[in-house]
Amino acid sequence: MAGAGEPGRPARTPERACFVVTDGRRGMENQALGLAEALSRHIPLRILPVQVPRTGALPDPGPIAPDIWIGCGMAAVRAAGEHRRAFPDALFVYVQDPKTAHHRFDLIIAPEHDRMRAKNALSTIGSPNRVTRERLDEAERSFAGKIAGLPAPRAAVLIGGDSKHHRLTDDVGDTLINLLRSLRKRGLGLMVTTSRRTPERLSAGLLEAFANDEGVWLHTGDGPNPYFAFLGGADWIFVTEDSTNMLTEAAATGTPVYRLKLDGKPGKFARLYSALEAHGSVRPWLGRLDSWTYEPLHETERAAQGVLEIMARKGDI
Repeated sequence: MAGAGEPGRPARTPERACFVVTDGRRGMENQALGLAEALSRHIPLRILPVQVPRTGALPDPGPIAPDIWIGCGMAAVRAAGEHRRAFPDALFVYVQDPKTAHHRFDLIIAPEHDRMRAKNALSTIGSPNRVTRERLDEAERSFAGKIAGLPAPRAAVLIGGDSKHHRLTDDVGDTLINLLRSLRKRGLGLMVTTSRRTPERLSAGLLEAFANDEGVWLHTGDGPNPYFAFLGGADWIFVTEDSTNMLTEAAATGTPVYRLKLDGKPGKFARLYSALEAHGSVRPWLGRLDSWTYEPLHETERAAQGVLEIMARKGDI
C-alpha cells in the first residue's frame, strides 16, 4: 500500500507532482523553481517544468495531474485559470503579484516592495531563488581550477542592463569599467558576468579592457554558466541595482554585497534596497571596500514553509 512503512518506522510519504509554470524566461523560471526545490527538501517532490505562451492557445499540460502548481509571470497567471479547472485538487501557488487574479491561487508569494494586500498573500524580501550553500559549493567545485587561477581575494560582479526604472547608460558603463580597474589595482581577482540586457557597448568595453587580464574571468554567455560558482567563490559581490533577482540571490549567500547605482528612478525598488540594507546583506557602493558578516537571507525557505502550512491544514502532509 502506498505510504505504508515497516514496523517501527514512520510511514513513507508518497512523491507528489509539482508543476513549475512559466513562459520559459530564466528569471521567471528560477523563482518558481527555487520555491519548488525548497519544498522538495521537505517532502518527496517530482518537479515538472511546464512552459506556456504569453498569447495564443495553451498547450496540453500532459497526462500527469499536479498535486502542487507553482507559477511565475503573467503567462502563468493566464494558464492558471484553465489549469485550475483541469486540476481542481491541486494547490495553486503564484510567485509575484498576479494583479487582478488573486482568486486563482491558494497562496501568493509577493515581494514586500510591491505592497500587495490580499488574504492569501505572503510577503517576502525579494523573490524565491535557487541559492543554497550546497548548490554554491557544488558549482564552485565544478569550476575550481579556473577560480583558483584568479588572484585572491575575489569579487563577483553581476551586470544587468536597462529596465523599466533603470538605465545603464554609456557614462554608467564607463564608471563601471573604471570601478573594475580600481578593484584590480587593489589586487582583487574578478569574476564578471553580463546578462542579455547588458548594452553591447559595455560588453565590448569589458572585453577590450580585460580580455588579456589573467586576473579577470569575464563571462558573456558562451559555454557553461558559472553564475553559481561566482556567487560561491566570491569574497564580495557587486550587483547592478536593476536586477532585483540578482540582489536577492546575492543576499542569500552570506557574502558582503554592494549595490551599484544606475541612472533612473528606482521607484518601488527603493523599498527593496532599504529592506536588504536593514537585513545587513547589501550596502550601496560608496568607494570603500569593507568586510562584514550577516545571516544569509532565507526568504525562499520561509515561502516554502507557507506552502507546507497550507498543505498541513488540508491534511495533505
